[in-house]
Amino acid sequence: MAELLALSPSRANDFVQCPLKFRLRTVDRLPEPPSEAAFRGTLVHAVLERLFDVPAPERTLEQAVAGISPALEALREKDGETVAELFPEPHHVQRLQQQARVLLEGYFSLELPDKVEPAAREQFVQARLDMGLKLRGFVDRTDRAPGGQVRLVDYKTGKQPKPQYGREADFQMRFYALVHWLSDRELVHTLQLFYLGSRTTVAKRPTAADVERTEHEILSLWDEIARAAETDRWRPRRSPLCGWCHFKPICPAWGGTPPPTPEITAIAGR
Repeated sequence: MAELLALSPSRANDFVQCPLKFRLRTVDRLPEPPSEAAFRGTLVHAVLERLFDVPAPERTLEQAVAGISPALEALREKDGETVAELFPEPHHVQRLQQQARVLLEGYFSLELPDKVEPAAREQFVQARLDMGLKLRGFVDRTDRAPGGQVRLVDYKTGKQPKPQYGREADFQMRFYALVHWLSDRELVHTLQLFYLGSRTTVAKRPTAADVERTEHEILSLWDEIARAAETDRWRPRRSPLCGWCHFKPICPAWGGTPPPTPEITAIAGR
């Protein structure tokens, strides 16, 4: 049995990309194999989070690189099976560490961490809309300027996508600006994405109209999700991204057969 009472930006983007993918991940909760890219991102995020534990003058590239091995060991203690599956040989681990170093070099080309004092790191945030839907997720970093202005920061370990493919990241940051508004009644000053793979940044200053538009967008999307749940019609949507989807073998758009939908016991707002 499953309940549909909360939404994160990643799951919202799943539904926009493919309603069936949303169902298989969120309702069925089918397991998916770990990926090197996702693990590498987790590792770099952990290093950057811990970097701000040391005094500002010590936040150097060398300090960050020295943090790769301890962060990797912490992840190994947490889930040694995944590490062993993805990086079975010493040279695989060495390659991972070198890739992490390059991404950290990318971060230092974009920002001087000794000039930043985050208000929060890897923070779980949540807020509830009037109709009952809970919005939740993790914000990589929250900065607060001396004047009180808030900046929400997200690290992306890939490259900056072309404009036509940047919708997901833009929605994610607007989603968090809405959550911040709902929980603190404060308009975020800046939303900033750091693309470490391409060493570029994207910054946006959301307006009150942007926050309102994002709320309407989420409500409209949730109506679609609720309608799909009530009618049990989770349409697959073919796209070039299907080539990377773990569920492709059971997708009817590619000749497969998904399992029956589990019972959904509750839907927010319904």
